[in-house]
Amino acid sequence: NLEGLEGQYEFVHGDIRDAALVDSLVARVDAVIHFAAESHNDNSLHSPRPFIETNIMGTFELIQACVKHDVRFHHVSTDEVFGDLPLGTPEKFTRDTPYNPSSPYSSSKASSDHLVRAWARSFGLKATISNCSNNYGPYQHEEKFIPRTILLIAAGIKPKIYGNGENVRDWIHVDDHNDGVWAVLDRGEIGETYLLGADNQRSNLQVVAGILEAMGKPADFIEFVLDRPGHDLRYAIDASATIQELGWAPKLNAFEEKLGDVIDFYVAQKVDVSKISGAGL
Repeated sequence: NLEGLEGQYEFVHGDIRDAALVDSLVARVDAVIHFAAESHNDNSLHSPRPFIETNIMGTFELIQACVKHDVRFHHVSTDEVFGDLPLGTPEKFTRDTPYNPSSPYSSSKASSDHLVRAWARSFGLKATISNCSNNYGPYQHEEKFIPRTILLIAAGIKPKIYGNGENVRDWIHVDDHNDGVWAVLDRGEIGETYLLGADNQRSNLQVVAGILEAMGKPADFIEFVLDRPGHDLRYAIDASATIQELGWAPKLNAFEEKLGDVIDFYVAQKVDVSKISGAGL
């Protein structure tokens, strides 16, 4: 993932729960952007402990160090902390939506958001938070819904979909998300929360159908499986406040067009699909 960027970064292989390592690194920087997280819902249902350790305790170590060294901190979070919305309604998440997480993953992220706000109020942490919708794009881990679906289809295996496939997700290209995070870091108000989304609501079935069509497979090349526990119905981000306040806006929100580029990227990868045959989202 870092090929071609030699000389532009320093990579340190470590664990964000390692207090001494985190402290030594934070002491050397002007800002910390906290992307690190266990983030796959299926994994959180099978084994919640890594999510508690990484997302809560890891965030704790980072904010402790940032307070100690008076370093600017930006916390990257998810729209899943808000729970879900009904299908077929115009409702969207805003920064004022109450938290109502459904899974070990989303509850661990909600916990980390609350830690950041508490440290800002009680210890003067110079923090901002962004809650983002589902990301897609190149270099995403193959356990995620879109890359998994592409890789399975490319291998001639039917992708699995939970339930009837009607659950809706709101998609944003990873480059738009990163631009939004930079806008928050550069122009955001300390103590504020910003929502990042591109208004690309699609049902899981719509996404898979689009990938099947683009890859020349029939629409029924799908396996429906028993729905997972606590499966959220719909996510939708209202990013209007962020757009108005920061001047940021998603530029790559032609979802189907960019999805074609993502398909090309993953078809070219050499991945052992035997390890990624689960369902998605």
